[in-house]
Amino acid sequence: GQLVTSPAEAVGIARQAKRVAVLGIKPESRADQPAHYVPKYLSEAGVEVVPVPTFYPQVTEILGTPVVRELAAVGAVDIVDVFRRAEDCDAHVPDLLAMSPPPRVVWLQSGIVASEAFLERVLSAGVDVVQDRCLMVDHKAAATASNL
Repeated sequence: GQLVTSPAEAVGIARQAKRVAVLGIKPESRADQPAHYVPKYLSEAGVEVVPVPTFYPQVTEILGTPVVRELAAVGAVDIVDVFRRAEDCDAHVPDLLAMSPPPRVVWLQSGIVASEAFLERVLSAGVDVVQDRCLMVDHKAAATASNL
């Protein structure tokens, strides 16, 4: 895989996404936080969102969709959108690498920059990585561009 650094390329990835697993998604009780309102935006924009919360054990669905507790159980997705602190991302690598088929892209939200170890393992598995960008912002940019 490759580390995607071009904004135009990131916007293109966002535009093509049809099914996205959101790792670290938050439930409706946290509606004011990006880990809820970003996937809510994607869902309302027609993207199929698979919620993969890392906390909230009592929550059974988010955005009207049953939650999945591990990435390996998600099935095929275009993007795994990650809402976790950078230092917590490494712990998710085994679960990420267990996904079958692997996702096309792992997308780390704004403010999240992966460790060298994370990048090495994910990129060597053939998965592209976008980091420190907001999927909602790039999806909106793509929508605007396609309406011109």
